[in-house]
Amino acid sequence: QRLHSCPDLVSFMMELKTVLEIALKNTPDLHIPRPPEYYSCLVRDLEILGWNKVAYVDTGLTTVKLKAEDSCGRQHLITLKLNAKYPTEPPDCLVDFPVQFAVSWMPQNSLIDIYNQFLAALESLKEFWDAMDEIDGKTWVLEPENPRRSATTRRIAIGNNVSVNVEVDPRHPNMLPECYFLGADHVVNPLRMKLNNNMHLWDPDISLLQNLKDLLDIDFPSRAVLEKSDFAKDCGICYAYRLDGTAPDQVCDDPRCGQPFHQACLYEWLQALPSSRQSFNVIFGECPYCNK
Repeated sequence: QRLHSCPDLVSFMMELKTVLEIALKNTPDLHIPRPPEYYSCLVRDLEILGWNKVAYVDTGLTTVKLKAEDSCGRQHLITLKLNAKYPTEPPDCLVDFPVQFAVSWMPQNSLIDIYNQFLAALESLKEFWDAMDEIDGKTWVLEPENPRRSATTRRIAIGNNVSVNVEVDPRHPNMLPECYFLGADHVVNPLRMKLNNNMHLWDPDISLLQNLKDLLDIDFPSRAVLEKSDFAKDCGICYAYRLDGTAPDQVCDDPRCGQPFHQACLYEWLQALPSSRQSFNVIFGECPYCNK
């Protein structure tokens, strides 16, 4: 109808261009067949590798997912995106690792070479995942809620509205991690002092979690004994625990209050109060609960 109503050739060509652009945007990518050698080489490589190691192959034989189990029984996937020049050029490799995974590739290589490099990388990260799995299994992790294998941080509950965020170096998981305490000052300041005073006691021959317990002289709340609700309170402003995936991370310093808030909620609340004052990017004001 739009083409029929064009008054002249120039208008017709412009309308035709617009219609074709819209049609191409709404059309799925056309499958361009690859040379026969590509398919024969890929199938041969998969057979040599073993179909029991293949988790997924798309219908166009351009994406392959391989599965592997590390020495501790953890399941891992590597996704291979192959281009038409395979095996002259290596596939793009996507993994859930906390470090970069760079494939060493020669034109005569095959999928089994990538798979062996994948297995070697899994073993090099074994101690890191051991440390993170112990934290996940024996403590209450507030964030991330469902950690990926690539996640290097854990926010661990210590007590009521008190937690520590640890950033673990995946290359040196048995060394002292970066620690950031969250909670009221009168609670976290003694913890900071203990950590600073006991740093020299860190023992790389024992687990990261046990080192944290020893240095801070605490027992983290156990998943076997306590429920998350025993020490994780909702935000005092939005009355929810999760806000855009984050847990409350600001706490009133008054020992009689200790109400937690999301940083975003507290910032918005304080901005609206005439009694609040701002110094650079920090806002000072009263607690919405106790007015202290």
